[in-house]
Amino acid sequence: MTKRTSAKYKIDRRMGENIWGRPKSPVNRREYGPGQHGQRRKGKLSDFGLQLRAKQKLKGYYGDLTEKQFRRIFAEAERKRGDTGEILIGLLERRLDSVVYRAKFVPTVFAARQFVNHGHVRVNGKKVNIPSYRVKEGDVVEVRDRSKQNVAILEAVQLPERDVPDYIDADHSKMTATFVRTPGLSDVPYPVMMEPNLVIEFYAQN
Repeated sequence: MTKRTSAKYKIDRRMGENIWGRPKSPVNRREYGPGQHGQRRKGKLSDFGLQLRAKQKLKGYYGDLTEKQFRRIFAEAERKRGDTGEILIGLLERRLDSVVYRAKFVPTVFAARQFVNHGHVRVNGKKVNIPSYRVKEGDVVEVRDRSKQNVAILEAVQLPERDVPDYIDADHSKMTATFVRTPGLSDVPYPVMMEPNLVIEFYAQN
């Protein structure tokens, strides 16, 4: 288990929100932060604090991406014409590990990264083991034959806590998922409010 995977609930508690909407999140039981000072009353966040928190929340949601990875994706979104916030969300959702998670082949986005890394996934019939691989519209993502009866996958498909969004066409009988279109912010089923506009403000000032 990676260090980041073991820290996923710590991310929830640091944010004070159940950012993946999971029933086991410690935030469901206690909303204060981790550590010995977690129960101190929180002061009002400054504009910088709000922007930083928005960035950390979005970065954490996609498997706690490194700052270097996240900044690279943001820079790409900024270069494209259109709404930078919407483009940023679209780029994050086009990551292969995001598509595997959205298709409900795995229970968590951390498991999706590991699942792709270990070679369980094919894109258009070819093995791809890079979680950050950028899926295109019309691409078919499938679980390799040897992994289709994996108990963890079969359990993930049955999870009631989230649905497959309409920009992914998943066929769980064949363990395939077609990336239909690039979503915008309103299309993505985040359990908590994401604020890419604050992320833009953060990078504009830092």
